[in-house]
Amino acid sequence: MGSRNLSTVLVVVWVLIANPAAGDSDSIIGRFQQYLQINTAHPNPNYKEAEEFLVSQAKSIGLESQSIEFVTGKPLLLLKWQGSSPTLPSILLFSHTDVVPVEQHKWDYPAFAAILDSHGNIYARGSQDMKCVGMQYLEAVRRLNSSGFRPIRSVYILFSPDEEIGGHDGAERFAHSHIFNSMNVGIVLDEGLASPAEHYRPFYGERSPWWLVIKATGPPGHGAKLYDNSAMENLLKSIESVRRFRASQFDLVKAGLKAEGEVTSVNMVFLKAGTPSPTGFVMNLQPSEAEAGFDVRVPPTADPESLERRIAEEWAPASRNMTFQFKQKTTVHDKYGRPLLTKTDSSNPWWTLLEEAVRKANGTLGKPEIFPAATDSRYFRQQGIPAIGFSPMANTPILLHDHNEFLNQAEYLKGIDVYESIVKVYASHVEHAGMGETKDEL
Repeated sequence: MGSRNLSTVLVVVWVLIANPAAGDSDSIIGRFQQYLQINTAHPNPNYKEAEEFLVSQAKSIGLESQSIEFVTGKPLLLLKWQGSSPTLPSILLFSHTDVVPVEQHKWDYPAFAAILDSHGNIYARGSQDMKCVGMQYLEAVRRLNSSGFRPIRSVYILFSPDEEIGGHDGAERFAHSHIFNSMNVGIVLDEGLASPAEHYRPFYGERSPWWLVIKATGPPGHGAKLYDNSAMENLLKSIESVRRFRASQFDLVKAGLKAEGEVTSVNMVFLKAGTPSPTGFVMNLQPSEAEAGFDVRVPPTADPESLERRIAEEWAPASRNMTFQFKQKTTVHDKYGRPLLTKTDSSNPWWTLLEEAVRKANGTLGKPEIFPAATDSRYFRQQGIPAIGFSPMANTPILLHDHNEFLNQAEYLKGIDVYESIVKVYASHVEHAGMGETKDEL
């Protein structure tokens, strides 16, 4: 063997000794791809296969595991890394196993094949939202455990179902359970968003989802007849009113006066009207009913009563033969009506520790934000537990729920470094042992 080749071999051996994980990136990416290849898209998520895979990973790391079913067929998987001082408040690393549906013909690759392209991008539904985070938790704990690190605080990792349809049979039930109460959780980490910039995006609160359906009724009429108060005419008036409100909110964001999570967003998601026929719809008959659905997101700083009055008086007034209902309407306020916001200053040691851990991993945090959509964090904040949304994906386009969702393998591996630092810092923290006792103060 030539001296140059021998030198190369020695360098590789030295790198592997100094950093055992350095030579294992293919295995790490392979495990991520395995998880992504399990189709957990609604309406028929394969929760069983996902749970079996995750249990196998937990066993390979040496974690305790518990399967919990509040609703048959919707398992939550709770993993535990026992701390040496289990009386201290524990760490909960939360993720959800379900993903949204796919329009496969609009993707460049099969959405559940987890294709790794020549640029290192991994294409799959869930690559950003949020199977990446769940696997990064496991890989971070795997590294720490292998290195000999032992946590002082207990660390829990929870994989929950149904977040994409509200989380009512998963995280919401869990947050009200005796199991959760017995865990003495001090801090919850949950999902955030990708960042197109160099920094990571942290979230300290979120908007509340109001899924609104407005319905208009009126007499049917000939397609050629002009008359007042038809169902379609009244619904279109409402849609125009909604559009104006949406534009006023969006203008604040465009002008840089408010962040996206600080305004009320409204987007129409369906329009239903017409009389079906064997060839499509009857063209010479004005329908007697028409409906429109809207995804409304309300920030915790908004006045929900004022918005509901607007809906009743402007968007769906009874005077125009209109009604409305909420398919989902949640709150991001506590029992006293205060916004559920996790503190992001020195009064919250978990926030300070997060900043420290990210810095140690050579990352930076951007300005704390209100999450523009909704996550399961709200159920834990409602219990008085601080929760931070955080997905370590920098230099990455935001593609959750989008076609061709992908995450670059280099960013995925960096994210594991970040979580390794966070778990180590959080699980080693022994000061302020009484934190979490006054849970009403987020």
